[in-house]
Amino acid sequence: MEYIFSKLKGDKWIWIIVILLSIWSLLAVYSSVGTLAYKEGKGTELYLFKHLFIVVAGLALMYLSHKLDYRYYAGISKLLMVITIPLLLYTLVFGSKVNEASRWLTIPVINQTFQTSDLAKLALITFLARMLSRKQEEIKDVKKSFIPIMGAVCFVFVLIAWANLSTALMLFGVSVLLLLIGRISFKQIAVVCMGGGVLLMLVIFLGPRRATYLSRIQGFFNTEQVHDGKTSFQDDKNYQANNAKIAIATGEMFGKGVGNSVQRNVLPHPYSDFIFAIIIEEYGTIGGAVLLFLYIALMYRCIRIVTLSPRAFGAFLAAGLGFSLTIQALANMAVAVGLGPVTGVPLPLVSMGGTSILFTSVALGIILSVSRNVEELKVKEEKEVVKAPRKVVVGTI
Repeated sequence: MEYIFSKLKGDKWIWIIVILLSIWSLLAVYSSVGTLAYKEGKGTELYLFKHLFIVVAGLALMYLSHKLDYRYYAGISKLLMVITIPLLLYTLVFGSKVNEASRWLTIPVINQTFQTSDLAKLALITFLARMLSRKQEEIKDVKKSFIPIMGAVCFVFVLIAWANLSTALMLFGVSVLLLLIGRISFKQIAVVCMGGGVLLMLVIFLGPRRATYLSRIQGFFNTEQVHDGKTSFQDDKNYQANNAKIAIATGEMFGKGVGNSVQRNVLPHPYSDFIFAIIIEEYGTIGGAVLLFLYIALMYRCIRIVTLSPRAFGAFLAAGLGFSLTIQALANMAVAVGLGPVTGVPLPLVSMGGTSILFTSVALGIILSVSRNVEELKVKEEKEVVKAPRKVVVGTI
C-alpha cells in the first residue's frame, strides 16, 4: 500500500476518498441491478464486471490526468469548448431520444452512448477558470471580461437545459460561484442571475420537455390530492419519490444489510438516480451519513487546495470542479430523501454509468494535478531554504 501511494501524487486524502467511493459503488450497483438483469435476461455478474471495467478505466484516467501539469488544461479548455458546442447542437438534433430528451450520442463501432453534457461541464469550468485568471486586471470591464465570460456560460446553459435542465442549473450555479470568487461585481452577477431566470422560464414553458418539468414541479409541491373527499397519492408524478422514501424509512438506523434491499425491485432506477435510497435501506442512516461525510470531506480537501494554490488558474480549477462534484452529489441525495423534485442526476463515482464516472474521474485528476503542483512548490521552497547560506553575526557579549 505504501508503494502504491508513493506513485500517487497530490492530496492523499482525495485518493483515499475516491477509492472508498469506488468500492462502495461496486457493492451498491451489484446489489441493485437485479431487476435490470431480469428484464434484459442477463446475469447480474455481467453488469458488475461492466461497472468494474468503467471504474478501473476511470481510475486510470484520473491517474493520467493528474500526471499532466494543470497549466496545460488552460490551452485544452479552448479546444474543449470548440468541440463541445457543436456536439451539444448535434445532440439536440440527432441525439438518441429517451423520455423526449436528446442527451446521448451513440459512439459508432462500440455502440456505447455518450452524454455530451458531461463533457460540457468539464469544458465550461476549465474555460471559466482560464478566462477569470487571465482577466483579473480588467475583471470589471464589461466588454473585455463580462460579455465574453457570460456569453459562454449562457450559451452552454441553454444548449444543455433544452434537454437536461437539472444539469444545466447545477452548472449555472457553479459558474455563479466562480464569478463570485473571481471578483465579478455583484451588480453584474445580479444581471447574470436575472438573465438566467428568463432563460429558465423559456426552457420550462417552451422547451420540448415542458410537460415533464411542470409535472415534476407540481408533484414536488403537491404530494397529495383529494378525490371525492378522500386523499390519495399522485402515483404517476411521485411514484419514484414515494418508493425512495419507503426505502429510507425501512432502512432505519442500521439498515437491512448488504444485498437485502426490497425497494430495488420497485424503483425504476435504483442503480443510478436513486442509488442513495438503496444505500440507506441496506446500510441504514449511519451508512447514508458516512457517504455524505465522504463528499463533504472531498469538498473540504478541494477548498484546502484552493487556499494553498499560488496561481489563480489552479485555484479556480480546484474550486469549480470541486463545487461541481459536491453540488451534484448533494442534489442526488436531496432528491432521494424528498428535498427536491426528481432530476435524474447520478451520484458521482457511485451510480452506475459510463461517461459520468469517466469525466468525474478526469475532473478529480485535474484537481489532484493542482494539488501535486502545490506539493512540488512546497518541496522546492524547503530545499531552497536549506541551501540558503546562513548569516553569521559576530558581536561582543
